[in-house]
Amino acid sequence: MMFFLLCILQVKRQIHIKGMKKASNRIKAVLAEQGKTNNWLAEQLGMNKTTVSKWCRNQMQPTMETLFEIAEALNVDVRTLLVSNKQAS
Repeated sequence: MMFFLLCILQVKRQIHIKGMKKASNRIKAVLAEQGKTNNWLAEQLGMNKTTVSKWCRNQMQPTMETLFEIAEALNVDVRTLLVSNKQAS
């Protein structure tokens, strides 16, 4: 059941991002705020640099598990890496 919910969240997030003219990218923003690069993150996670670059350009999204690993590497709460789908009122 948990896997199914995570899949739905992933699909909804991808649809939401594709529907936006200019999607905000929190991974890219947090890296910039901390003065870190895509290459640094790729090394920390032991992942391909191209994969991280695709995340930062919104061409691909990390899995929920990887999102938690990214948050750990950046020493931030995982919620910092998510863009809300609700407008503040």
